[in-house]
Amino acid sequence: MSENKKAEKITSVKGMPDILPADAHLWEIFENTAQSILQSYGYQNIRTPIVEETRLFARAIGAVTDIVEKEMYSFEDSMNGDQLTLRPEGTAGVVRAVLEHNLVYDGPKRLWYKGQMFRHERPQRGRYRQFHQFGAEAVGFTGPDIDAELIMLCRRLWDDLGLPEIRLELNSIGDAAERAAHRVDLIKYLEQHEELLDAEAKRRLHTNPLRILDTKNPALQDIVNNAPKLLDYLGEESLKHFEGVKNILDRNAVQYTVNTRLVRGIDYYNRTVFEWVTDQLGAQGTVCAGGRYDPLIEQFGGKPTPAVGFAMGIERLIELMKSAGETAAPNQCDVYLVHQGEEAQMQAFILGERIRDAGLDVILHCATAAGAGSFKSQMKKADGSGASFAIIIGEDEVANNTASVKALRGAEGEQQQATVAFEEVVGYVVDQIIGGHDCGDDCEDHHHHH
Repeated sequence: MSENKKAEKITSVKGMPDILPADAHLWEIFENTAQSILQSYGYQNIRTPIVEETRLFARAIGAVTDIVEKEMYSFEDSMNGDQLTLRPEGTAGVVRAVLEHNLVYDGPKRLWYKGQMFRHERPQRGRYRQFHQFGAEAVGFTGPDIDAELIMLCRRLWDDLGLPEIRLELNSIGDAAERAAHRVDLIKYLEQHEELLDAEAKRRLHTNPLRILDTKNPALQDIVNNAPKLLDYLGEESLKHFEGVKNILDRNAVQYTVNTRLVRGIDYYNRTVFEWVTDQLGAQGTVCAGGRYDPLIEQFGGKPTPAVGFAMGIERLIELMKSAGETAAPNQCDVYLVHQGEEAQMQAFILGERIRDAGLDVILHCATAAGAGSFKSQMKKADGSGASFAIIIGEDEVANNTASVKALRGAEGEQQQATVAFEEVVGYVVDQIIGGHDCGDDCEDHHHHH
C-alpha cells in the first residue's frame, strides 16, 4: 500500500448520531429542567451500567418479544465468554440494582435515571439505534397516589419546557388473572375474523394478542374497535385503583382520555398504563410511556414489591422543543480576552483566571495555525463569541498596568470603551454584568455564578 494513500474516513455507526455543540444546550435545558423537577418531588438519581447480563433482559422483557428476538445488541465477552447486552431500556437495570443492593429495606424509593439505550431497529426519522431516555421508577408504593404523582410530574415538565401539545392517554390493564380471562375471549373473537387479519396480526394471535389492539393498520380498525375490552374484565380491586388515579388527576385538573386500547407488549405491566402523545411529530406519537409493574420484582427473585415508572425519549422531546421555538446556543461567554504581544498574553492569562474566580465565563484568545491574529481579527472573534465585553490588553495597557474594557452589546453607536486599572478590572466587569444596571431581557441569568 503506497504511503501517500489517504487514510479511509471512519464515520459513526449507522443509527448512532453525534450530538454536536450546537444542540448540546437544548439537551442541557431538557436535562436540567427534568432533573430539578424530579428533585422537587423527592426523586433520587441512580446510574446503572450500560451493559448487563443478557438474561436480565430475557427474563424481564420476555424471551418471545420483538425486543429480545430482533432488537437487542447482544454479544459474547471475548475475554471470558459472558453473554452481555447493551441495555434496550432502563427499568430492568434499575430493578436489578434495587434488589442487588436491597434499596427498599428501609422503605420505598423514588428514583430517576437518564442515559443511552440501544436497539437494533431499522433507523428512520426520530428512531435511532443509540437513543437517550429519561425515566423514573417509584419502588415500594402500592396506591393510586404514586401513579398520579408520576403523571403530574410529567405535566409539570411539559409546562416548564413550553410544550403545550402533549396529551395524556390512560388505561388500566388489570391483573394477570383478569388479563387471562380477557385474552381467552379476545383470541376467540379474533379467530372468528382471522381471514381479515394481516400477517403481523396472525403471527401475534396466539403469542401476544393484546398487541393486535395496538395495530396501526387502517383495515383492521373496525375489528379492533369491536373487540372485547379489557376494562370490562377488571375486578373490584383493579377498578378501585384506576378510579383512585382518575380521581386525583380530576381534582388537579389534569386532562386525559381513557384509551381502552392502550396496552403494553411486555408481560410485567399491570393496572395503570399511560402514554403522553403528540401529533407534532407525524405518526411517531408517543413521547413518554409509563405504567405499573408490580409483578416484575418477584419475577427477578425478590420478595413481592410494587413499582411504577415511566420513560421518555429525549431525542423526540428535543425535536418538540425545536419546533416550539427553542433556539440554538445563547452566549458562549461573558468576556472575550484580546491581547497582543508576549507580556500582554501573560497578563491576559492572569486576568482570565481572576474573572473566572469571580464566577464569569471567559474565552481567552489563542493562536491558530495562522498565528496570534491582529487586533482587528481578534475583535471579530470577540464579537462572534456572544460575549458581553471584550477586554483588550496591548503594549500600552501593559506599560500603564491597565486594560481596555469594551462593551460589545450596547445599543447601536453607544458601545463605550473604558480604560480600567488592571487590579480593578474584575470588579468593574462584575458590576457591569451583574450589578445595578437595568439590562431588561438581555441579561443571561447567571445561575452558575457562586
